Amino acid sequence: MTDDDLATRFLALHSGAAPLLIPNPWDAGSAKVLVSLGFQALATTSSGFAATLGRSDGSVTRDEALAHAATVSAAVDVPVSADLENCFAHDPEGVAQTVTLAAGTGLAGCSIEDYSAELSDPIYDLPLAAERVAAAAEAAHSGPRRLVLTARSENYLRGRPDLADTITRLQAFQEAGADVLYAPAITAAEEIRAVVESVDRPVNVLLLPGGPDVAGLAALGVRRISVGGAFAYAALAGLVDAANELLGPGTLGYWARAEVGGAAARAAFAKPGS
Repeated sequence: MTDDDLATRFLALHSGAAPLLIPNPWDAGSAKVLVSLGFQALATTSSGFAATLGRSDGSVTRDEALAHAATVSAAVDVPVSADLENCFAHDPEGVAQTVTLAAGTGLAGCSIEDYSAELSDPIYDLPLAAERVAAAAEAAHSGPRRLVLTARSENYLRGRPDLADTITRLQAFQEAGADVLYAPAITAAEEIRAVVESVDRPVNVLLLPGGPDVAGLAALGVRRISVGGAFAYAALAGLVDAANELLGPGTLGYWARAEVGGAAARAAFAKPGS
């Protein structure tokens, strides 16, 4: 399947009868397991990937993120979208360069966010934020390999729960050419509905405690649902539990979970026809 076919397939998955469930693997193995379980598309997680390097979120370089995206994309035959944070650039030219490089990794899509990572001013002013999305969209849509662009308004995730400004930003990102819109960390049903009804693009929602479940989000008109770093951290929680059991009572309860994981790995990693 060509890269353009992957992008077309990926975008079409946002128009199905039910929301697209797009879990976030943190390496090639977890990607293969998720696909073997039936997921039709994947998205990388910046925090989950950073954890594999022993780092916190926001500490991965562009080269590392792109290499990771290429590794995950090559491991599976479903569309993969990459979390590219703020595209590792403040200026639109740098954003476009990042997206152009991403198009050469086998991805079907990527994201751009309006978080500047500057403590004094963490969210880009709207005119610059929209200009950055426009540059990303042009690079994603006009190159030899098309990408589905997801534009993120980071207000709620960064301590600025301003619904009106978030909607204004998502509308501007839509006009700038984004294919999918995303405001992570919104959990109130009425606010999610307001976002969905304010735009004409598919909306992704991060599944979080305190918010609607998958059925509830579907009823609100959400078209895509992701989990961020949750699966990666859930896997680390399993490691913590097993390690504490070994350090503490020294019993073997973790082997029951290991058998489940081992069976999943063997099924996912088996070569066709073997």
